[in-house]
Amino acid sequence: MASDQNCTITVCDSLESLEHLRPEWDALLGEYPFSTVFSTYEWLVPWWRAFAGADRLQVLAFRDDSSTLIGLAPLALTTVGAFPVSLRLLRLMADGSHDSDNLDLPVRPGREASVSRGLLNWMQQNAARWDVCELNTLPSHSLAGACVLEDLAQRRWKYFTSTQPQTVVELAESWESHLKGISSKERGKIGLRTRRLEKKYEVRIRRCDQEGEIDSLLQALYELHGKHWQLRGLPGTLHSPARRQFYGELARHLHARRRLEFWVLELHGKVVAAQFGLRHGTTVFSLQEGFDPDYAADSVGYVLRSQVLKQLIADGVRRYDFLGGTDESKMRWGAELKNYLNLHFARPWSRGSAQLFLKNESTNAKRWLRGHLPAGAWASLKGAMGKNLSAAKPAIALQNPGGSESNS
Repeated sequence: MASDQNCTITVCDSLESLEHLRPEWDALLGEYPFSTVFSTYEWLVPWWRAFAGADRLQVLAFRDDSSTLIGLAPLALTTVGAFPVSLRLLRLMADGSHDSDNLDLPVRPGREASVSRGLLNWMQQNAARWDVCELNTLPSHSLAGACVLEDLAQRRWKYFTSTQPQTVVELAESWESHLKGISSKERGKIGLRTRRLEKKYEVRIRRCDQEGEIDSLLQALYELHGKHWQLRGLPGTLHSPARRQFYGELARHLHARRRLEFWVLELHGKVVAAQFGLRHGTTVFSLQEGFDPDYAADSVGYVLRSQVLKQLIADGVRRYDFLGGTDESKMRWGAELKNYLNLHFARPWSRGSAQLFLKNESTNAKRWLRGHLPAGAWASLKGAMGKNLSAAKPAIALQNPGGSESNS
């Protein structure tokens, strides 16, 4: 246990300790205006069981003088690279597998400065444990994230920031109003493609409402997603046992709390399109999807999306978050482009600080070359650098920032 003049910090280093914290955790998220499913027990604990490996939990619970939980920093320690230039990386729990976006430091409103100061003080006191801290895919409006950025500048710690795009649809209060906000071309497609599908097949669109059908519908999603990627000669992202374990446990947690938005489209009783989403408050996050390429001409994925959005609007959902990426298939629904913040930092004059500096200089050099060399020359140089990196496998390379491969 550590103490700052404005808060006391307790470190939870096991899933059992997180289980005991759960009621207070839920209450904190209920007061945090920007909470998302990615900061909940339902997301983070199943992720940890599936992907953590040798990582070590370092979840910091911040309490005020009355022992009320005022903030949470769900962190984990991992080692990247190999001796003698391995790095001890402190990052947000659930970062590293490319499944999580919107990772955050939930905090009680008005206590952001106390939590930020307490976090950096704890890091200074525990300097021997870590080299570099990465806070990836922070929401751009993260209250604690903004305070941490200010505190880093004041303390003159070495830090670098970058952004990743995300796309979000702000939904209207009615389906008719929402249609007015998208192009006339898309409005026409929705009606035409839906009627054409209903004329050709016996169509059923439904949400997964029974826990007993979760496994069979997830299997359908895996197969549909895999068929889509196989056409590109790639395995996709849902073939790994760890990810399937994660999705299975996650779906059950969310279903139990009526937060699972798992929809399928059936033609003559056969599932040909599926969309796996997560509901938190009045927001639904679109995590994964798949459709049968044999029915691509029937636009089954498009029809499913339109009808799901129509039903979600009727259910009171006001935000549909596509998470990372800026695909045209997302923008057509009226999505707005936003950004996540990646914040990487280290203590001054430390090994981690040197590694961050080298990484940033390498990134800047590549950016300059890409902007000044002819396209053909840059492509050749990039290919040569890739081969050299693959052969050398330098241990100083930090892991890429987190980001979702969802909606592929």
